[in-house]
Amino acid sequence: MLKYSNALFEIAVATNGENAIKQSNYDQPDLILLDVDMPGIDGFETCKKLKDNPLTHQIPIIFMTALNDTRDKVKGLNLGAVDYVTKPFQEAEVIARIRLHLKLSSLTKKLEEKNLQLHQLNNALEERVKERTKQLTQSLINLQQAQIQLIQSEKMSALGNLVAGIAHEINNPINSILGNINHAEEYTKDLLQHLHLYQHHYPQPKLEIEQHGNEIDIDFLTTDLPKLFHSIKLGAERVIKISNSLRVFSRSDQENQVLANIHEAIDNTLIILQYRLKANLNRPAIQIIKNYGDIPPIKCYLGQLNQVFMNILANAIDALEESNQGRDFSEIEKFPNIITISTELSNDRKSVVIKFKDNGIGIPEETQSRIFDHLFTTKSSEKGTGLGLSISRQIIEEKHGGSLRCKSVVGEGTELAIAIPINM
Repeated sequence: MLKYSNALFEIAVATNGENAIKQSNYDQPDLILLDVDMPGIDGFETCKKLKDNPLTHQIPIIFMTALNDTRDKVKGLNLGAVDYVTKPFQEAEVIARIRLHLKLSSLTKKLEEKNLQLHQLNNALEERVKERTKQLTQSLINLQQAQIQLIQSEKMSALGNLVAGIAHEINNPINSILGNINHAEEYTKDLLQHLHLYQHHYPQPKLEIEQHGNEIDIDFLTTDLPKLFHSIKLGAERVIKISNSLRVFSRSDQENQVLANIHEAIDNTLIILQYRLKANLNRPAIQIIKNYGDIPPIKCYLGQLNQVFMNILANAIDALEESNQGRDFSEIEKFPNIITISTELSNDRKSVVIKFKDNGIGIPEETQSRIFDHLFTTKSSEKGTGLGLSISRQIIEEKHGGSLRCKSVVGEGTELAIAIPINM
């Protein structure tokens, strides 16, 4: 067994295979000259054990033997030997072969070290590429979300201006109608009173007048006309209420916060959604239960908050409509669709908590973690874009410093809870 240093060989001798293995485990040589014929285990078995050992398997082994059979040489090389020297041998030849294999071993080790370094550098580079790709992907997602939010904000702003203008145009003629209805109602009362006086003092009118009165059913007209005026007034007041709700709902407040009454904001949104809540041919009206607590007004971007309320309530209605599939009117009447809205202060009294709960189909657990993801939707393209809840969470968290959380059980319904700090 040889150790090489400064062109000199340090030699250690083992008299048999077992000693050679022990010595090599204790102090690994740079090269082993191994005789095939030895006491105990032969050179082939010794070579096999050395090559099976992780500590010694890389040590180059040169067989030295008087055997000249090609099969023995092939056997030794197959076991991992690097060379074969046949006795009797020339000293210069043996030294030359030793030097060659020591050099090859050294070059092999250096090559393995370089390969390891290259592998480590490749791994580090791959990690850096992965991390950079991840950062770029997230930056792209953030940019897309910002662009969508900007487009949505611009659309809401334009819509707000449009609706405000329409509401103004609606309010003017409706106010005129209401004002004139009051006068018309008074005039009608006077005319009806005059008619009653005429009937009282002239109970036997001419035949033509009596026939005309029967044709137009004068008794019905005198009874129904006040009801008609009352119905017109209610309808006009309803239009004004909706118009005002639209104007408040779509207000443009992207830069300035306002002090807002949350309950009024929710009520305005419910007025706008009344057309979806009311009864239709397939189901009774969706019931709204309000559990409003004692909460203070909060500073907020009211138009954007209205958008959040609209998105959440519209999703709740969609969930209820989906839960109604396969159920008839009478069954839904027994187990009605309900949306419960509650407000309260948080335990530390630093935030206002607003909860919207429906008794719809619920959301599967594997889907709940994704409902706020950008462009994620379980609805068809005609019904959903996957932006509503994503934008809602951005508005609550980024614009108001709050939180939007989901809790749902399949078959029982879904609750979305908003928390907004009172002092932003």
